Amino acid sequence: MIDWQDVVNRPKKALLVGVEENGTPERIALSLLGELEGLAKTLGLQTVERRLVKLRERTPRYLVGSGKAEELSILAKSLEVDCIVFDCVISPSQQRNWEKYTELIVFDRSELIIQIFASRARTPEARMQVELARLQYSLPRLTHAHEDLERQQGGARGNRGAGEQQLELDRRQIKIRIERLKDDLEKVKGERESRRKRRDKVQVPSAAIVGYTNAGKSSLLNALTKADVFVEDALFATLDPTTRRVNLGGGKPVLLTDTVGFVRNLPHGLIEAFKSTLEETVLADLLIHVLDASDPDVSEHYAATMKVLVELGAADQPSILAFNKIDSAESADTLRFLGERHPGAFFISVKTGEGLPALVSEIVARLYAEAAGVYRIPADRYDLVARLRREAMVESEGWDEGSSLVTARIPDRLKSTYEEFKEG
Repeated sequence: MIDWQDVVNRPKKALLVGVEENGTPERIALSLLGELEGLAKTLGLQTVERRLVKLRERTPRYLVGSGKAEELSILAKSLEVDCIVFDCVISPSQQRNWEKYTELIVFDRSELIIQIFASRARTPEARMQVELARLQYSLPRLTHAHEDLERQQGGARGNRGAGEQQLELDRRQIKIRIERLKDDLEKVKGERESRRKRRDKVQVPSAAIVGYTNAGKSSLLNALTKADVFVEDALFATLDPTTRRVNLGGGKPVLLTDTVGFVRNLPHGLIEAFKSTLEETVLADLLIHVLDASDPDVSEHYAATMKVLVELGAADQPSILAFNKIDSAESADTLRFLGERHPGAFFISVKTGEGLPALVSEIVARLYAEAAGVYRIPADRYDLVARLRREAMVESEGWDEGSSLVTARIPDRLKSTYEEFKEG
């Protein structure tokens, strides 16, 4: 793996390689490649050149064909770059083959994201989670670190060389460390649950701010709570969850939590490692899903965030969709299109304050709806059940004589829609 301390001492020059596989539109592949450049910049890498490679089928040796590998190698040498970064997962053997072939540092999007998380983790829990993800990622790549030692030491036929022996020792130590980290994180999880139980006793409703990285989540938290949470125009500026108590209209308290931003092709190991932190999204009474209305890839960002929420089991949480940065949107037509595609969404600008009062009113209405009612909804109107899950506070669900029985607290704006289905 790359010596990331050296990156801090001297910025590395990088060649970024994107992959357009069958079925992937060129626009999406280019968008992902642009996002990779943003990730590289966040870590201090200087992008010298970006290249998009059309890939008909993956090859075991270099991922791409030998001719394309030679072309990229020549390009990298001519540009005098220090490293090549692939915008897709490359296997440990492919990484070793590339580094032997080019004599350069070669890594992929997953390693880049892991290192960004490592550089920005602040709390002990976040640092443990990042270390766990790094160790799980590096374990299958250990062979490369000991190949030179094995070649140098040699040994009699049938005997293990020094490199192989050291490799086994390192693997054993890493596996022990992984298990220890998992145990420590379980303890932290227990402490978090204890704090949450104490918090729940005061019966203050909670909302979690989620969304794509750099969409303005921390800025929204600051705007709503008058807090001073760290904000930066960079990917993954916030890793550790920040919770603030705030009164939103009528003196009604709400616990607001800012969570880590999501990104396309997030390494699965990071999702697993950060589940304890992201549990705030699962257990919150309401999700505030923030998107950047000025980003041309906002639809892909929405899909990426929803994919992670599904993995976390939070896709059916009651939620509010808020499109931020409307002051920077390309045109009114863009906002109109988003409004038609996402009915009921809110359009705001944290920078100017536009739309924030309406958003605050909706948050209060959702979290402080009237006492729960029971609604009997026919089987052929399951869309109404799904809407309750999204936009109301569902306390229980059941089934009786071909109808769904849903106990929920619903905001005023939905009352007319569900009045005919209310029991009693």
